[in-house]
Amino acid sequence: MNKLDPKVKGALEWICCIVIAMVIVLLGGYFIGKPTIVNQISMYPTLEQDQRLWLNRWGRTTHTLPKRGEIITFEEPSKISYSESEINIKNPVAKFYDRQGWEWFVDIFLEMGDKRSYIKRVIALPGEHVKIEGGKVYIDGIELEEDYLQPGVVTDVIGVGFSDFIVPENCVFAMGDNRNHSTDCRSFGCIPLEKIESTVSFRFWPFDKFGGIDADK
Repeated sequence: MNKLDPKVKGALEWICCIVIAMVIVLLGGYFIGKPTIVNQISMYPTLEQDQRLWLNRWGRTTHTLPKRGEIITFEEPSKISYSESEINIKNPVAKFYDRQGWEWFVDIFLEMGDKRSYIKRVIALPGEHVKIEGGKVYIDGIELEEDYLQPGVVTDVIGVGFSDFIVPENCVFAMGDNRNHSTDCRSFGCIPLEKIESTVSFRFWPFDKFGGIDADK
């Protein structure tokens, strides 16, 4: 049996190493965590555009719901507004694109397609009664203290939306901190666990704001 030329063998070894490294990076990015850049203003002032964050994806791997106050990323819903006849208060769950096969692999696993993600703060958990009234948020009849909001910010549902409902099982209700400039669960409904991609672990850029982002801050 002929032996491979040492140069060819060396090249193949390098190719194998590169392929293995790429696979490890892809698996780690999907199941463990990865960096991202803030490109929305919906979480201002907690998060600002162009800041760099580290996303923790272990919750997706273990199918664990985030806690109240945590900032999450999730898949963009396929429908972000409803008419009055389309609103289903008994099942206030957002609708999503049905990606399968190669489309799922490219858009969800590789994150190289046209899929977009939203970043919001978890406000309410499964089984909790949410009511938005008078510019405030009430959870099971108790006003929610939101120290992370800017002074004077009120929470309203403009037009048709979800303002009085119970969060379904295995779902969360999330909103942006910049309430007047945030398209969130008030418009499209609650986010099911399987559509939550990650929680924000910490901010690493700019350096003067390096560190964790408290769930209640």
